[in-house]
Amino acid sequence: MKYVKFILCLLFGLMFINAGLDKFLHYMPMPEDMPEEAKDAFGALMKLPWLLPLVGIVEIVGGLLFIFPKTRALGAIVILPIMVGILLHNCTVAPAAPGIGIATVLFLINLWMLIDNREKYKTLMS
Repeated sequence: MKYVKFILCLLFGLMFINAGLDKFLHYMPMPEDMPEEAKDAFGALMKLPWLLPLVGIVEIVGGLLFIFPKTRALGAIVILPIMVGILLHNCTVAPAAPGIGIATVLFLINLWMLIDNREKYKTLMS
């Protein structure tokens, strides 16, 4: 189980590092068949020039933290707001079965790591 958890966390972290790097390097093409609402939402995000670089930095840092066991608890908290946004976006703005499925799996992995590291968060709550 230890190896499964490490592999899942490694893939999870690499996915977020990849997504964050794309915010700066723009190497992944935009889908042609994107719904009009999703295009409008992305256009609104582009009007704030600081928002996408901020999200990219958070994704890269959170992904790196998520990979290593000692920093995984912090990485899970850092990635959580981004993950909630991805899940809500896929459920409301661009509802498609593959997007919702991938977002749900990633959210469940993040939730698993939050629950798995709950002892480390007790000092934050007291």
